[in-house]
Amino acid sequence: MIMAERGSTGLLMLMPEPSTAVARTLPAEVREKLAELELELSEGDITQKGYEKKRGKLLAPYIPQVQGVDPSLQIEHRIPSQVNAAGHKHNKSRVTNSRDERFRSDLHTEAVQAALAKYKERKMPMPSKRRSVLVQSSVEACTPPGTTHTYTSSASEDEGSLRRQGQISSSSPYQSHPRVEHWFNKVLQGSSTSSSASSTSSHPGGRSHHATSSSAATVLADLMSHTHNVQHPDPDQPKPEGGEMRPLDGEPLEVMSNWPSSLLASLQHWGTTQPKSPCLTALDNAGKAVYTLAYGKLWTRSVKLAYTLLNKLSSRSEPLLRPGDRVALVFPNNDPVMFMVAFYGCLLAELVPVPIEVPLTRKDAGSQQVGFLLGSCGVTLALTSDACQKGLPKAQTGEVVTFKGWPRLLWFVTDGKHVVKPPKEWYPPIRDASNDIAYIEYKSSKEGCTMGITVSHSSMLAHCHALTQACGYTEGEIITNVLDFKRDAGLWHGVLTSVMNRLHVISIPYSLMKVNPLSWIQKVHTYKARVAVVKSRDMHWSLLAQREQRDISLSSLRILIVADGANPWSISSCDAFLNVFQSRGLRPEVICPCASSSEAMTVALRRPPEMSVPPPGKAVLSMSALSYGVIRVDTEEKLSVLAVQDVGQVMPGAQVCVVRVEGTPYLCQMDEIGEICISSSTTGISYYGLPGMTKNVFETIPVTSLGTPISDRAFTRTSLLGFIGPDNLVFVVGKMDGLMVVTSRRHNADDVVATALAVEPMKFVYRGRIAVFSVSVLHDERIVVVAEQRPDASEEDSFQWMSRVLQAIDSIHQVGVYCLALVPANTLPKAPLGGIHISETKQRFLEGALHPCNVLMCPHTCVTNLPKPRQKQPGTEVGPASMMVGNLVAGKRMAQASGRDVSQLEDTEQFLYMQDVLQWRAQATPDHPLFLLLNAKGTVSSTASCVQLHKRAERVAVALMERGRLNTGDHVALVYPPGIDLIATFYGCLYAGCVPVTVRPPHPQNLTTTLPTVKMIVEVSKSVCILTTQAILKLLKSKEAAAAVDIKSWPLILDTDDLPRKRIPQVHKPHAPDMLAYLDFSVSTTGILAGVKMSHVATSALCRSIKLQCELYPSRQIAICLDPYCGLGLALWCLCSVYSGHQSILVPPLELESNASLWLSAVSQYKVRVTFCSYSVMEMCTKGLGSQTEALRLRNVNLACVRTCMVVAEERPRNSLTQSFSTIFKDLGLSTRAVSTTFGCRVNVAVCLQGTAGPDPTTVYLDMKALRHDRVRLVEKGSPHSLALMESGKILPGVKVIIANTETKGPLGDSHLGEIWVSSPHSASGYYTVYGEEALHADHFSTRLSFGDTHTVWARTGYLGFLRRTELTDASGERHDALYVIGSLDETLELRGMRYHPIDIEISVIRAHKSIAECAVFTWTNLLVVVVELEGSEQEALDLVALVTNVVLEEHYLIVGVVVVVDPGVIPINSRGEKQRMHLRDGFLADQLDPIYVAYNM
Repeated sequence: MIMAERGSTGLLMLMPEPSTAVARTLPAEVREKLAELELELSEGDITQKGYEKKRGKLLAPYIPQVQGVDPSLQIEHRIPSQVNAAGHKHNKSRVTNSRDERFRSDLHTEAVQAALAKYKERKMPMPSKRRSVLVQSSVEACTPPGTTHTYTSSASEDEGSLRRQGQISSSSPYQSHPRVEHWFNKVLQGSSTSSSASSTSSHPGGRSHHATSSSAATVLADLMSHTHNVQHPDPDQPKPEGGEMRPLDGEPLEVMSNWPSSLLASLQHWGTTQPKSPCLTALDNAGKAVYTLAYGKLWTRSVKLAYTLLNKLSSRSEPLLRPGDRVALVFPNNDPVMFMVAFYGCLLAELVPVPIEVPLTRKDAGSQQVGFLLGSCGVTLALTSDACQKGLPKAQTGEVVTFKGWPRLLWFVTDGKHVVKPPKEWYPPIRDASNDIAYIEYKSSKEGCTMGITVSHSSMLAHCHALTQACGYTEGEIITNVLDFKRDAGLWHGVLTSVMNRLHVISIPYSLMKVNPLSWIQKVHTYKARVAVVKSRDMHWSLLAQREQRDISLSSLRILIVADGANPWSISSCDAFLNVFQSRGLRPEVICPCASSSEAMTVALRRPPEMSVPPPGKAVLSMSALSYGVIRVDTEEKLSVLAVQDVGQVMPGAQVCVVRVEGTPYLCQMDEIGEICISSSTTGISYYGLPGMTKNVFETIPVTSLGTPISDRAFTRTSLLGFIGPDNLVFVVGKMDGLMVVTSRRHNADDVVATALAVEPMKFVYRGRIAVFSVSVLHDERIVVVAEQRPDASEEDSFQWMSRVLQAIDSIHQVGVYCLALVPANTLPKAPLGGIHISETKQRFLEGALHPCNVLMCPHTCVTNLPKPRQKQPGTEVGPASMMVGNLVAGKRMAQASGRDVSQLEDTEQFLYMQDVLQWRAQATPDHPLFLLLNAKGTVSSTASCVQLHKRAERVAVALMERGRLNTGDHVALVYPPGIDLIATFYGCLYAGCVPVTVRPPHPQNLTTTLPTVKMIVEVSKSVCILTTQAILKLLKSKEAAAAVDIKSWPLILDTDDLPRKRIPQVHKPHAPDMLAYLDFSVSTTGILAGVKMSHVATSALCRSIKLQCELYPSRQIAICLDPYCGLGLALWCLCSVYSGHQSILVPPLELESNASLWLSAVSQYKVRVTFCSYSVMEMCTKGLGSQTEALRLRNVNLACVRTCMVVAEERPRNSLTQSFSTIFKDLGLSTRAVSTTFGCRVNVAVCLQGTAGPDPTTVYLDMKALRHDRVRLVEKGSPHSLALMESGKILPGVKVIIANTETKGPLGDSHLGEIWVSSPHSASGYYTVYGEEALHADHFSTRLSFGDTHTVWARTGYLGFLRRTELTDASGERHDALYVIGSLDETLELRGMRYHPIDIEISVIRAHKSIAECAVFTWTNLLVVVVELEGSEQEALDLVALVTNVVLEEHYLIVGVVVVVDPGVIPINSRGEKQRMHLRDGFLADQLDPIYVAYNM
């Protein structure tokens, strides 16, 4: 083994690969068979087991046997596989999918397999998918005949006791984890966990998610146990130790006396002196030469085109083009002749050609950016060929369409019939090479921006000189060019340098390579070509088909230029190619990798053998050290290494140095990786139109560690990362475009691709269709891997492959993958000449337009920069007294406020029972209308005057006493649709001395979920009788009802449809005002059914407060669009009209589903000043009528009459919804000041209500970060992380509010966050019962402050909020105290020591993607679960997983544990429009949601 030590530091080993030396001792036919076997394995045409057996047999005669060990296993450790690709029977369909052999090196593959074998593997919870989202196919269906599946876990007998390092055992690592395997089996029913099951699994479509009821809970429990293994910075990270590098000079650029003064002078010279000499041969897709362009023809055709462009294209008698104008060249890759003529025609006309790709559709990947480049270059004319112009998409006028983002272009066809011959006296000017722009080459940046790199005439000529000298070009040589002739090395060698040296170029189009990968080798053989310009991909493709051609000879080649030699993984393609073609005359020393970039052009090139340069070198570097930017030879287990080859010597006449990647361009140390910079007359000169970026890239001045410039010449950054090795050889280890800096360590996208491909991917993904990029989430880069999945890969296998890839990358690169996504075959955006358009893929990922079929997110393992969790200090609780003193010291007033004082009002002494009020009204104003009920058509379906309501109530009371035999104080359930019957029966109960309980009737179409709630309320409220209509009575006793509940256990049911007209002898008079009037039952958002007791005194006080606040009198009309079953809705429907005597227009919210404009039309028709609605009603109007305001105006809907529109809510005001509502209906006259909210809760149904007088509600902006720490910090509107919070209305008369500390129960100061406590005569007197949480705190209704005013009895609302004194004055002339409600304490999520409100996270998530209709979040065992409703196609479901995870991380610093994608309408919502998150949680844990997709983030 030959070694060359690196300088004094001894850091670098340079050697030929050991495998080649051993391999050469084998006979040629054995080497060839081994190569074929290796390729069959890499392509998935043979199983690992079959490969090992055949390989063992082939090598057995040449290796002494070790007793008891299978030969194939011994060999593995003695001969690292010599080749990694060789022939297999030519299979056209596979060529395109398997070309990325350039990413495979055997050393690396074995490292990956060994790493995985060592990895203590953990089975990951597989996502669950609805079957419609699955790719319905099985691996079994696509197995080649004669092969067997080797997904078996344990080694079978004939393999001996060892396993090949390269085989990943698919389940033996789990045998040490019986618990994990146990839960995995239990959870993922139908998915194959043990791999023996996976080979016989009969489930083509992944698991059905109707697993056991505890399955989701079990998966979550396991997830929790694995969410804290985050990586921490390495304290022993390597640091560079070598001395400072010195700039390296290339050999001098020789100046020959016969060299031309410009490239155009060369063209003229050869065109006139050697007109018959062949210049360029174009091939068709069959490989036949269709046309050979001679130098004479190139000259005359270019001159004709130049004359035509300058003289025959004019607009309004002015020439269209002037010298220096830019012109687009749009030619397909199979038409080099027309391109070359157009290119030189532009140069002769002193125009600047801008070659671009042919746009095939209006939505080509990156096409918009190309349009931006053309626009910024001021391009107005595009040259193209006749055939190409016919293929472009056309508008109806027949003209070429204007592509998205493109300027308007005039298209000119350059074929012969469209150009004219110039007059004899006209000659194009042939000037010496100057610094004027010759052409502009486009380049796409990492972010997807397309920039134009300008190349001057002098640098174009100097570059041709340098290439001629470095490659040793001689006149008349034949060169085969496989590369794109429009840019990069394909243009430099095949169009420019070729003309300087009168070369004959054989141009191989990409389309021919796809059909026949051997075509370039055949042409080298046929034409006896001396030079070939290829990429490593082309070398690999040719290996696939070489078996068919035995008679090919490559002995004519003197230099094989590998244009992407700077890709670290090209080494394996070069070695494999040499192994196969050495026997066909290919000499090892003619393979010449080179390094180049669009900005710097050619940077370094390995010289051909005749130039007597040092031998080539290879380096095996530690990948871990590389990630710190340091060069270290890997001396340990060779697990995590990168083998690179040199890219030769610096170009003639150039000076090269290596500088730090970030910040000031300091020179690197000898053992440090940096960006290679070049100072030379051959580089590009600028980015067109981008002076700032030009200065950074083309005018860099490298400095020494002392800060002194190393030269007065400017350097160009090449975007290549590398170092200078021994013998002044240049080594490249990556590119800036592929650089991903994760937690300050550098990783190369190509390296990550290689690792992913080493995890035996042939069965599951396409080799060449993998994209790796990074996205910025939470102040750091995160690695994303996207691959195209084969249609024949099963769900389980693909998922298993994904989990192995994560482990391999973690082990080899010590970096976590944030997201790994598999997309269906052929759906990733393609670059023009094959490969994946990375920036477009990244864009689609970030926009949620990738549509993956499998996603695995791992934020728990790779997000390591979250702020530290908040720690509550034990034993240092601040007591209430010190808080009080603290507030006083800080000058803060106590947070206390109250509504109008009602003690002085005249009707206070005169306490009123509601039943007495109705009787009095029936006598005093019998015909005064109290209620008007509207139906969906907007017509009045029923009315009730005072006397009518009184009489109907009497009939009900008689029925209760006579038919029901009820006693005073019995509870009666009223099961009615919203209407006057409900109100009449309510008063009927009061007349009879019974206690009414209003219950929402069951939904006939949804009995299974709605009927049990009715049953529960009836049972929990201890109702002895049910009053209802005949229709509902039948429903309660129907067969369908029997399936949902036990219908025999209903109490007595009376229908009230046809009651006899009887008068009640005497209306019941309660013994005391504090006796129970009615029970108010409601399901809270946390899923608790709670009934509160309302006494007669509280009922009367509530009505009085609302009357005073809203100024309600008998002459008033109010419109109510609320459900009448609980809370303020019940009070407004059943109580307030009777108390105040005003007329209520009742609009049942359910009717809005068939007529969205019903409520607003009624408000307009009756000229209502005060109206009430719920958030769900407001949302229906906003969504349903948003686009119909013009139609409503034509129907004379006018909302100018509305003084106050109040949203009845028990939650934080929904600012965005109320604002949209105001904005939309402003056109109909709605005042922007009219909309406000109310606040009530279980203990007090009406704490705040805006009413008709007093200051407008104020809005403040809070810092959400402070809010998580229970602090109120006011910020300016529009501040980052700000939350707009609207005041919840004015505090009602008679109501006192204080803010108390949730833990110490002490009073808090102004603008401090705490629990809202109320003291009011209309507070409920207690829970009747709390179903589901019987031990709920009794102190909710009677609690006292621990300090300060300890006498007042308060009720705890269970809501967080704060009071703030404003600058406004209220009706009494005092400063106005505003109450702001943040949210329910029961709903808050305690995560990472902080308090989160679900609504804040949900608002962020809904913003993340246009297809998210609704969202709800909850926690389970400290994991955050996000449920999103998908309003769109199911293929978008998996796009949401990453977007949801990103937005919650970015805005809330939380890692989402589970993302559940469901259909619209799955998130349960109560009648007030509030989400029932706990119901949702129970449904999820019981697997009742039928989700489209469930993703478990790792």
